Amino acid sequence: MKLSINLTLLATIFLAGCQSMDGFGLARLGGGTVSEEQYVSTDQPQRLGREQFARGNYALAERYFQAAVERTPLDGDSWVGLAASYDQLGRFDLADRAYEQATKIKGNTPQLLNNRGYSYLLRGEALRANSLFRQALSSSPDNQTISNNIAILKRSQVAR
Repeated sequence: MKLSINLTLLATIFLAGCQSMDGFGLARLGGGTVSEEQYVSTDQPQRLGREQFARGNYALAERYFQAAVERTPLDGDSWVGLAASYDQLGRFDLADRAYEQATKIKGNTPQLLNNRGYSYLLRGEALRANSLFRQALSSSPDNQTISNNIAILKRSQVAR
């Protein structure tokens, strides 16, 4: 029973938390056998990063977001996408650096505070995650993604 709860909680955390792609309006697309990379113009890495992230292809998303920040270093949204991709790949050291860059460009927005909190949630650092979620919620009290992440954090504490 406890294993089932832990697996359910882990799946919920994996599927729910980050809002780095919030508002992009991407639908999951059916996979074809031909890679869309063959038909990509060179000015679309952020869009492709978003699409790959939405599909769960985090390594490809990282690659496209990396290309986006190399082309446009002041694009805060691409830095957020890069950081979220690193989070999903378990590269928290690189995620921290990307979040720092995004914060320098965008400031401590509720989205960034939430994403950083989610990053710490993935790492198992509940106190840091809670602090960041609370800061994000104070700036955006009606944000459902932040509220959901706080609920996930609470459930993870009960499951332990």
